[in-house]
Amino acid sequence: MVIEAAVRSMGDVFTPPFRSVLLRSLAITFALLAAIWVLGTRSLAWLAGDYAASHPVGVPWYDTLVASAAGILSGAALVVGLSFLIAPITSIVAGLFLDSAAEAIERVTYPDDRPGIAMGVWEGIVQAIRFTGLVVLVNLLALLLLLIPGVNLIAFFAGNGYLLGREYFEFAAARYIGAGEARRLRIAHGAGCSSAGC
Repeated sequence: MVIEAAVRSMGDVFTPPFRSVLLRSLAITFALLAAIWVLGTRSLAWLAGDYAASHPVGVPWYDTLVASAAGILSGAALVVGLSFLIAPITSIVAGLFLDSAAEAIERVTYPDDRPGIAMGVWEGIVQAIRFTGLVVLVNLLALLLLLIPGVNLIAFFAGNGYLLGREYFEFAAARYIGAGEARRLRIAHGAGCSSAGC
């Protein structure tokens, strides 16, 4: 059932109703990542330059080398950090367009079924804030395991699989049975929801 739905959804991704959702999600995700990159590199370069200027050794080539090494290391740290942010940011941004995608799926794939009810604006904001906090927490835990080979990749994929399964199950179920009942069902079937997200 899950595999059949996944195969069907892959075929729908590039159809007109979903293409616009995909392109908007990708554009906002890349814009956010680019903004974080620019702010991060500028901030780290400023800190490295400020430190080098306030602690000079007095040997020009050495001071230049230290400043360059600090810039390279901070850039590498940002690349690693951004790689951990791609999945949660994409998930959060995609959440902005879930109702549009769900309505298109219901209209095209399940025209004879009762359509779901879109989440209210305030309820959507509260759920987005709650989910964002959970995303940050799970990815911080995965980041802490970064230095343990093998475990880091498992933690990253398992954590984000859990988040995706949780978010999309609750979202889809809430359109038909309400947020409270959807949460209760997700807790009751937690393993299935999480494995579907992996």
